[in-house]
Amino acid sequence: MEAISTTTLSLILLGLIILSGFFSSSETGMMSLNRYRLKHLSKNKHRGAIQTQKLLERPDRLIGLILIGNNFVNIAATVIATYICERIWGPAMGAIIATFGLTFIILVFSEVTPKTLAALHPEKIAFPASYILKPLSVLLIPFVKGLNAITNGLLRLFGVRVDDGLEDHLSSEELKTVVAEAGAMIPKRHKNMLVSILDLEKVTVEDIMIPRSEITGINLDTHIDEIINQMKNAVHTRLPVYQDEIDNIKGFLHARQMIKLLAYDEENLNKEAIIDAMTPVYFIPEGTPLNTQLLNFQRKKHRIGLVVDEYGDILGLATIEDILEEIVGEFTSDFAESSKDIQKEENGSIIIDGSATIRDINKTLQWKLPTDGPKTLNGLIIEYIEAIPKAGTGMRLSGYPMEILQVKANMVKSVRVWPGLYMEAKETD
Repeated sequence: MEAISTTTLSLILLGLIILSGFFSSSETGMMSLNRYRLKHLSKNKHRGAIQTQKLLERPDRLIGLILIGNNFVNIAATVIATYICERIWGPAMGAIIATFGLTFIILVFSEVTPKTLAALHPEKIAFPASYILKPLSVLLIPFVKGLNAITNGLLRLFGVRVDDGLEDHLSSEELKTVVAEAGAMIPKRHKNMLVSILDLEKVTVEDIMIPRSEITGINLDTHIDEIINQMKNAVHTRLPVYQDEIDNIKGFLHARQMIKLLAYDEENLNKEAIIDAMTPVYFIPEGTPLNTQLLNFQRKKHRIGLVVDEYGDILGLATIEDILEEIVGEFTSDFAESSKDIQKEENGSIIIDGSATIRDINKTLQWKLPTDGPKTLNGLIIEYIEAIPKAGTGMRLSGYPMEILQVKANMVKSVRVWPGLYMEAKETD
């Protein structure tokens, strides 16, 4: 180096510091990339993304390549800096100045600054860097493979296999986090729908079904005139047809068939014609997750089914519309229409029907009543009190002050809740 001027050595040192910053920023940029966005860009034929994805297929080799380059330039920079400082300030003082000065310069200009920049803008750093790292990986492949053989061997001694971490897998909870952190890139309504789809496996048909006591159907034991009147005033598209009681179900009668029957010959309409127009009954076992039932509806071309328990007794009625509402929300924005069981009063209280499901209450009012037990408010109150309460009974259930307004046939029919008092109590805790 005696023949090389100090100016030339300084320029070489500057180039090595820049190279050190390049390798440091490349490492951080590559590791900070959003892998799913990278896959998306690769599918759209983005050249930088394609190059980067190929490098990241073997992260052990990529890291080995970057560290070989980074350590080489840092050691070379140390040697040249020490030589320059010793030439100017002498051996003793030059070594000290070179050590502290180069440490500061590398930390600021080759480590912290470029790595921070790469962490903030990984794509702007990683994609251009891939055009340099790719040919460099081919050139240094013997050194990289040799280094990986040693490091991977050491990792295996500790029970770590490099191949196990090469695939990206997301659980449903992790996918929810990805959706939640998407920010303005995904509209809030779309986020809610995506999260609802992921939550379908946690919800069963009992959570969304119409309870047995609220099923409206045609009883073949009633007079034909009453049946005709019921068909004329039907508010549902499909009505179950049964004999004597709902457990003795015969089939479903669609609104189109009702119109045909009434339009064809209402005066001579008989029960046999109604039975002939029915469609078969589709039964749903209790405990079926909604994601499974949605697929079952699709495969079997059904839109409605009766939920039955292990003894074959009918528990309720579920439709494909009920499942879709779990994903997209209620099909009406009017509060009174969307939840007829929940009525807001002018004084700030809320009157809730005892048959209202806990899930509907939580969704409509944004409450957090427990959903891992009884499905209805009546069931939740009875479980909490461990007895059939009387009208006028007051309690605080999950923080919500409640007053039972009406009890009939051993069931809580209506409850008044004062949500404002819950908020005050929560704030004072």
